[in-house]
Amino acid sequence: MRLFIYIIIFLPTLLSAQIQLKNPSFENEPQDATMPSEWKGCEFGTTPDILPGFWGVYNEPYDGESYVGLITRKDGTFESIGQELSQPLDKKECYSLGMYLAHSKAYSGYDIPVRLRIWGGTKRCDKKQLIADTDAIENVEWEYYQFDFVTKKKISFITIEAYYAPGVYFPYQGNVLLDGITAFKTCQRAFLD
Repeated sequence: MRLFIYIIIFLPTLLSAQIQLKNPSFENEPQDATMPSEWKGCEFGTTPDILPGFWGVYNEPYDGESYVGLITRKDGTFESIGQELSQPLDKKECYSLGMYLAHSKAYSGYDIPVRLRIWGGTKRCDKKQLIADTDAIENVEWEYYQFDFVTKKKISFITIEAYYAPGVYFPYQGNVLLDGITAFKTCQRAFLD
């Protein structure tokens, strides 16, 4: 009986400790210039590629059958995708998010490493808080990246974007590959304070 009471008391906490994304491994039929299901384009001209098999990109997926490629361009434009969270991230809470990232040395001329930035906001494609910012992703094999952050405000939407490498002050043609995004999990603030 006591175990049942503990389950009833702590079940909502356990369920809210993980916030899932829809289609976190970008599962779709590989196609160029196609938005993965459950994701929306954010920047003007966003035409992500569901890979492998297009633009000279043949890396095997880390998780499932496909992944997504995002690019930056010489004209200063870049690609970003986003989605609404299944439930908001609470204000002033610590969260952890992970994903697998790689770079393709051949991507039809978009071959230079770029960084990945993740934004949180209150509406679609909103950039209220930068919650993750990498160095240029140079690894050609999948590597796991984990991001721990504290929310400044309640976050209902995330936006994931390819962006030029830190310290580079001119636009260029580059790429980043994404696969296997984990759920948002609560973490201990002590590690970030």
